[in-house]
Amino acid sequence: MHTWPVQDAKARFSELLNACVNEGPQVVTRRGSETAVLVPIAEWKRLSNAARPSLKALLLSEEARAVLVLPPRGHAKRRPTVAP
Repeated sequence: MHTWPVQDAKARFSELLNACVNEGPQVVTRRGSETAVLVPIAEWKRLSNAARPSLKALLLSEEARAVLVLPPRGHAKRRPTVAP
């Protein structure tokens, strides 16, 4: 992975884009610290699909998605009835 200072990335964006397509992800730095990564679109789509489970996977998963607090049966508080 090649590292580009932000000034070079701005001045030579076409070259940065070509390097990304031909060589893979390219890191952009600002003041010496890694700030952003330019990745080819195919890799981006693969990563985003892998990071987000499908609805089917969520519904069939064994893991709980929330903790439901239910009152014991027969002890639920009810609203008082209002006379018509």
